[in-house]
Amino acid sequence: MLPPAYRRAFALLRLPFSLFLMPIFWFGLSALREPFSWGRAAAAFAILHLLVYPASNGYNSYYDRDEGSIGGLEAPPPVTPELLHLVWVFETLALLAALLLGWPFAAMVVVYILVSRAYSYEGIRLKKYPLPSTAVVVIFQGAFTFLMAQVGAGASPTQLGEPTNLLLAAVSTLFLCGSYPLTQIYQHQEDARRGDRTLSLRLGIRGTFVFAAGGLLAGAVAMAAAYWLRGELRNLLIFLLATGPVVALFARWAGLAWHHPEQANFTWTMRMNKVSSVCLSLAFIAMLVWRVAG
Repeated sequence: MLPPAYRRAFALLRLPFSLFLMPIFWFGLSALREPFSWGRAAAAFAILHLLVYPASNGYNSYYDRDEGSIGGLEAPPPVTPELLHLVWVFETLALLAALLLGWPFAAMVVVYILVSRAYSYEGIRLKKYPLPSTAVVVIFQGAFTFLMAQVGAGASPTQLGEPTNLLLAAVSTLFLCGSYPLTQIYQHQEDARRGDRTLSLRLGIRGTFVFAAGGLLAGAVAMAAAYWLRGELRNLLIFLLATGPVVALFARWAGLAWHHPEQANFTWTMRMNKVSSVCLSLAFIAMLVWRVAG
């Protein structure tokens, strides 16, 4: 049983919020054409979503010291030194577990942790700069995580370097490029107070929705091209059907916020995150199941 101070700090690891990053993991596995180890894949999933991402969330919260809503928490507790203790524990466990899957996966976990720290750490704080912070997030939570999931599952170097696999990895970065600014849209006041010139803050509310639509559209076009090259039009159909609710919700939210900026709030952002995470995860899981069953 954790002491009360650690229980309060534990909430800032935001484990449920880490699950919003599931689609990239399933996307990576669905792109594998060779057999892979389901046991290794399950272990990699647990390491990333239950240890690495929560540690990253906690480290970010430690230096942000948000007073308002943050991803997954509408009313975050005050930041205390216990939070950093938990981050160290989670990172240590993640590294030890990653080594069991081999040094390539462990090395990628180390790189992800270091980049995550550079994003938040006050001495570097990439988050202060709109373009570098966006580039770091969309690359490392997108293509890098896509490939990390495949390495964790035991994919061969040949599979990893296959051109259409790399194209799909790039697609994941394009989708992140579209969705990432939306996660910042309700935090403009908090970010401005800290001096963090995020991309969404620079774009404004309307600009954020326009940028998001462009990024998501570019991702969809690149995905269509990749699946066509791979002869996997069934996967494209599954994706289009599953993302129908996401597109409808995005259009409704954008329409409301365009005329009523107060609608670009925490509630709408979390709703968008939940619906897109569930729909995209189901789409990529369906692709996996269909391939295995076939």
